[in-house]
Amino acid sequence: MATSPKFDLQEIASKIRVGQRLSRDEGIALYQSADLPSLGQLASYNRSKFNPAGRSTYLIDRNINYTNVCNTDCQFCGFYRPDSKHPEAYVLSKQQIGQKIEEALKLGATRILLQGGHNDELPFEFYTDLIGWIHQNYPIELNAFSPSEIAQISKVSGRDIRSVLLALQQAGMRGLPGGGAEMLDDDIRQRVSPKKISADQWISIMEIAHSLGLTTTASMVIGFGESIEQRLNHFDRIRDLQTRSQSKGYEGFNAFISWPLQSNENTSLGRSKRAQTLGASASEYLRNLAFSRIYLDNIAHIQSSWPTCGPEVAGVGLQFGADDFGSTMMEENVVSQAGAPSQLGCSLTPEDLQYHIRRAGFIPAQRDSSFNIVRTFEN
Repeated sequence: MATSPKFDLQEIASKIRVGQRLSRDEGIALYQSADLPSLGQLASYNRSKFNPAGRSTYLIDRNINYTNVCNTDCQFCGFYRPDSKHPEAYVLSKQQIGQKIEEALKLGATRILLQGGHNDELPFEFYTDLIGWIHQNYPIELNAFSPSEIAQISKVSGRDIRSVLLALQQAGMRGLPGGGAEMLDDDIRQRVSPKKISADQWISIMEIAHSLGLTTTASMVIGFGESIEQRLNHFDRIRDLQTRSQSKGYEGFNAFISWPLQSNENTSLGRSKRAQTLGASASEYLRNLAFSRIYLDNIAHIQSSWPTCGPEVAGVGLQFGADDFGSTMMEENVVSQAGAPSQLGCSLTPEDLQYHIRRAGFIPAQRDSSFNIVRTFEN
């Protein structure tokens, strides 16, 4: 029978304050046994190592879901439609995408996030042509296609991952979002998304993206009924990849974002007998958020998730190690259809974001996707 690692808060806190990396056993002990206020204090200390103590950032962007046709059947997704014959299936035209980009530019957006389903009917040229067309016609940074979408493009084209990423980068793609990670533990993945790429494949695609200088983020979803050890499996994979990438002189992930599972009656998990046991409370989310700031000691920015937790809890997250409040999310069609708070209002204005950051006790600053500061709102 496995025993819990020994926990000594003062000893662990001393290591954190002198910048020593926590071992896996120390991480498990801290996650399991630290009281939430102490965890928040340690996370806030680590936050200040990377970021000005009194400032929190946000991004003006738009998330465009170019298709909802997907072959993956994830049990936590209420967004996808299984094939193009479904009456609610769609693929956005260039005209529709262009209109959405123009609306974002009028708001002051500096980034477009392009994500969709794994659509077997879209050829390789669809992706490169779309990226090239956006890049040539709109003055905005373009981050597109999570690792699982890159794997889909590789599958339909017969090209290897590096050549796919290179072609998209040459067409104008500047970054790769961190979606599709969910929980980087294959036992969990086999249970909730068995058709999706493995944890190793997700890491491998991101490692190649790092080598090409693409802007990347890492993400995590908690609340699948996973153990703390399985959560540490996820954290270890992210931290180890970041160490490898930085040792080679690459930036690696510039931010980490976690959020609780959303699962309503639109999802298979939400309709299952286990539905009431899934998800994570606000305190559990804050524990995971604070822990991420402490354990991921080589990732500069930690984001608090208002689309899934609501702006009030996300504001508290800024006191638990997060230095970023996320983005305007002018459009959000995935977690909202699974029951996230963002379904009640799928975006916040820049003024809303500034308000919630100030209310949490910080100075708001607009950033771009590389965390360069565009403007600070001192008053």
